Amino acid sequence: MTTETDQKNDCSSRCLPWGITIFGLLIIAVLIAMPFLAGEPNAEKTPDIVRFFGHFHPVVLHLPIGIFSLIMIQELLAMFTRYKPQTGIMPIFIGAASSVVAVVFGFLLYMGGGYEMSELLEDHLWGGIVFASAAILTLIFKSWPLQPGFSTALYRVMIFGSVAIMSYASHDGASITHGKDYLIEYAPDSLRKILGHEPKEKTEDVPVKALEDQIVYADMVQPILDKRCVECHKESKSKGKFRMDTYELLVKGGKEGNGVVPGDAAKSNIVYRCELPEDDDEHMPPDSKAPMEDHELAVIKWWINSGADPLKTVGQIELPEEIRAAIAKLDLAVDPSTTKSVPDAPKTDLPSTELVKAVAALAKDFPGGLTFQSQASSGLTFTAVSLRNNLDDSVFSKLKTVLPSMVSMDLSSTAITDDSVKLLAAAKDLRMIRLSETKITDAALNTLAGLKNLESVNLYGTRVTDAGVEKLKSLTQLKRLYLWQTDVSEGMITKLKEALPELEIITGI
Repeated sequence: MTTETDQKNDCSSRCLPWGITIFGLLIIAVLIAMPFLAGEPNAEKTPDIVRFFGHFHPVVLHLPIGIFSLIMIQELLAMFTRYKPQTGIMPIFIGAASSVVAVVFGFLLYMGGGYEMSELLEDHLWGGIVFASAAILTLIFKSWPLQPGFSTALYRVMIFGSVAIMSYASHDGASITHGKDYLIEYAPDSLRKILGHEPKEKTEDVPVKALEDQIVYADMVQPILDKRCVECHKESKSKGKFRMDTYELLVKGGKEGNGVVPGDAAKSNIVYRCELPEDDDEHMPPDSKAPMEDHELAVIKWWINSGADPLKTVGQIELPEEIRAAIAKLDLAVDPSTTKSVPDAPKTDLPSTELVKAVAALAKDFPGGLTFQSQASSGLTFTAVSLRNNLDDSVFSKLKTVLPSMVSMDLSSTAITDDSVKLLAAAKDLRMIRLSETKITDAALNTLAGLKNLESVNLYGTRVTDAGVEKLKSLTQLKRLYLWQTDVSEGMITKLKEALPELEIITGI
């Protein structure tokens, strides 16, 4: 006699496979439709919330990889030993669900930009979608009761197939991040041949050359860039559409402008980004990478200020003593016995004794907030991150004596007003200013409009309007302007873009 409980269990066992099948096929359809419905990535129009969730892709993707790898190991053990795996539907469900989440987050990362569109990037996107679809199909199959022998064989085919697709997609992901040869870089030649790659080039001893015979770009600058920058700025991964793996592309730059301005290191993006405060979002290399050393940056600035010629040797460029000392810290094959005498050049960029004393005197009022760009620079950077509301107009006025040397300032979330901004008229070399969530108004923009070297201005969360922002059209060097949560209209943003075509305006929408 069938009880009510038996009837419910029977209904559940019959309804569950249908529910999983219908819901699973619907998710597969949505995954496949996503790229077609969303269109091409557009970094300028992508909201920050999309980028926020997209950055979780590298975290989430390890869960489905681990689950499917463990299930595959279990099935291999069962095939060649007496081990009997007890794999129920729940591990497959978690693996399939996490694979869908990983693909969605990866798609958000893809839409956020920062990667050069390439066949490899497209392959990785579709590889992830196919893997998630295969995982869902495996779950659907697992939910249906079939003949034991047939069920086991087909289940293993689907698991092994899913892992194979997962491995292919993972390889593409690693290639995007680290380069196409990352996984086989140190593989023996026999394995490289099986995988269709050329044998490794035999490394030859680097000939020892006199310091003056070293080619500055090839022997010094490019090795520094290879170590610090090229990982994120190469053919397979060019963040900001900027590649640094060849001289021509290095000079050309990316969406932020020229990478190198021969003869002017201060206006060169690769120098500007490295000299920003480390807590600045635009500082390079990013927090996750090893920072560029002072001596490395000094060599790059010296090369750029000397004309950024790709062929000149050290002996063809004036060599100051501080640069000679910086070069000595690089890993170069130099024969010291053949080094020629080169006259010293005047130290024009070192801070004056008066400026050093002034900065030291302000250390008590602004602990850790006021620093030099580097040991060989007279440019100053200031951040109010430790002060916030404690920094008002009266406190800010203490900086008056050092403002002419200021190149970067972060005054976000402080209590300053337009009166403090008026003092910035003396900061003629200022390139970056953050005034987000302060009490400034349009009156402050009268002062900013006179700072012709400004390249980045953040007005997020302030009371500025069209009337004030329009004055910034005179800043021909301006590359980035933050207007999120302000009263600036779409019409004024359009006018600014017409006046300054290279300007990137961030509005948060």
